[in-house]
Amino acid sequence: MPITTGYKALVASAMAEVVTYTVAEVQARLDTDARLQLVDIRDIRELDAGGTAVGALHAPRGMLEFWVDPESPYHKPVFADESKEYVLYCGAGWRSALAAKALQDMGMTNVAHIDGGYTDWVKAGAPVITMDALKAQRAAAKAKG
Repeated sequence: MPITTGYKALVASAMAEVVTYTVAEVQARLDTDARLQLVDIRDIRELDAGGTAVGALHAPRGMLEFWVDPESPYHKPVFADESKEYVLYCGAGWRSALAAKALQDMGMTNVAHIDGGYTDWVKAGAPVITMDALKAQRAAAKAKG
């Protein structure tokens, strides 16, 4: 069966319908806008290989809709905070555009994505953390109680 709509058309359609930020726009808001919640939708292997943005929540692309939907047995309450703006990113901005569109289709109005994704994030010198360092931070916080 031939593909009638390729990924480029799907991404372009999503980009036309979702809020898209540059890395610079997100960086400018990081320290002053408590509403902003970065969401890394990349596969855990990508995070293990290259780290993640400081302060980002990891929500794998394959589970995102399930974690967002309050009716799902996999729902994560962090996604129920309507005061937050969830800014998704992936490696290059393609998956995050599609994911943001899917969340909009579910009814979320407080979702956006970063054009250029983690690749542009790193190129811009935005704050990153390795997974080993993040795990150490979490372990230290848990030990403190």
